[in-house]
Amino acid sequence: MKQNYDPSLPLQNSRRDLLRIGAGVLAGGLVPYSLADAFDAEDLAGQPRLKITSVKTYLLRHRLKRAFGASVSVPLPKTRDALLVKLETDEGLVGWGETAPISGARGTIEDDLAPRLIGQNPLEYRRLWRELWGANFGNGLAVGAVETAINDLRGKALNLPVAELFGGRMRERVPVYVSAMDYTEGLEIEEYYPEAAAKMVELGHQAMKMRVGRYSVAREAKVAAAVRDVVGPDIQLMADGNGAYTMGSAIRMGHELHELGFEFLEEPLPQSPKYAGYDELRRKMPLPLAGGEALDSRAAAKQLIDRRAVDIIQPDLSLCGGLGEVLFIAEMAKLSSIRCIPHCWGGDILIAATIQLLSLLHEPHWGLPTDTPQLELDQSENPWRDGLATERFEMRDGFITVPTKPGLGIEVDEEVVRRYAV
Repeated sequence: MKQNYDPSLPLQNSRRDLLRIGAGVLAGGLVPYSLADAFDAEDLAGQPRLKITSVKTYLLRHRLKRAFGASVSVPLPKTRDALLVKLETDEGLVGWGETAPISGARGTIEDDLAPRLIGQNPLEYRRLWRELWGANFGNGLAVGAVETAINDLRGKALNLPVAELFGGRMRERVPVYVSAMDYTEGLEIEEYYPEAAAKMVELGHQAMKMRVGRYSVAREAKVAAAVRDVVGPDIQLMADGNGAYTMGSAIRMGHELHELGFEFLEEPLPQSPKYAGYDELRRKMPLPLAGGEALDSRAAAKQLIDRRAVDIIQPDLSLCGGLGEVLFIAEMAKLSSIRCIPHCWGGDILIAATIQLLSLLHEPHWGLPTDTPQLELDQSENPWRDGLATERFEMRDGFITVPTKPGLGIEVDEEVVRRYAV
C-alpha cells in the first residue's frame, strides 16, 4: 500500500502509531476482531490525550515599496496585512492558520472561539467543527483560520499530511496559475502588463491572470491583446474584474477576452449582496464566468450553485470556513457540473493549505486530466509568501509539488512572525 506521509519522521507517541496502523488496516479491508486491539478504552471513550493549551493571534503588517491593488482600490493600498492564528498543545505541537484581518475575525477568534478550544483535543475534528460554527453567527474568516490550524495540528499529531486526513490525494503535483499583473503606482498597464507576462513565461509559468476594470473596456482590451501577443497562443490567460463593471461593460469586456482566447472572466460585477445579477450575466457571457471568493460558508455557496450563477466557483478556505468547507462546496458544485478552482491570496500558510486542498479535488469530468483545479499564486510584494515558511515550495514546469511532511507540510519561521506583528 502506497504511503504518502514521510516515513523518515518519527511517530510522536505510541497512540499515534496505533491510530495510523488502525487507519491502514481499515483502508486495506482487514478489520481487526476488536477495535480495542488498535485503540485503548480511553481512546474509545473519546477522552482527550492531546489538549489545546493556547490560542494566539498575530496581525502582520508590511509597508509596500510600491502601492498596488485591484480595479476598485482607490487609492491604491500602501500596506499589506494578514491575520495568523497559532494553536499550542500540552505536547508541544503547534498548528497554524491564516485569514484576512477583516470583518471582526480577530475578535471572534480571541473572544469566542479560543475559550471553546482551550482544553479540547484537536483530533476530535467533527465535534470541534460544530463548536466553531455554533455560536459565532457564521464568521467564515475566523473559522477558516482556526480550522486550518486544527488540521495542521491533526496532521502533526498523526504524522500525516493534511490531504491524508481527508481521504488521500488525487495527485502529487498541482498546476499553478500566477496572478502577476496588478495596478501598480507609477506604472502604466500598456507597458507593465506585457513585461510582467513575458517575465512569467521566462520563469516557466503556463497560466496567468491579469486585473481588469480600472480603465475603459477599449483601453484594457488593447492591453489584453498585447499580453496575448507576448505570451503566444498556448499560455492560459485569465482576467479578474474585482467587481468594477456594470452588466453592459462586463459583457463587452467578456466578448473582447473571448476573442483573445481567455479562459475565464472573474467577478466583474460587485460581489454583494449575494452576487446579484451573476445568473443573468452568466447567460450572456461568451466565456466562462468565475466567482465565489467572497462566499462565507457552504450555505452561501449552495445559493450560488442552485442559481447556476457561475461556471467556475472559487471559494477561499481562509474566508469560508476552512478545508472541510471547501471540500463540501466542491462536491456540491460537481453535482451541478460547475468547476471548482479555489481562490488563494495570502502567505505561505494559506498557500500550503490550498495545495493540500487542491490535491484532494476530483477532476471536473471522467476524462483525461485536462481541466485540473489550479493553484492561484499571486506574485505581488508579500514577505509572508517568500519567507514565512522555512522551506520554499518545489515548483517546476508550471506545477507545484504537494508537500508530504505532516500537517500542512511546512514549518513557520516565528522570527518572521514577530518581525511583522503589530
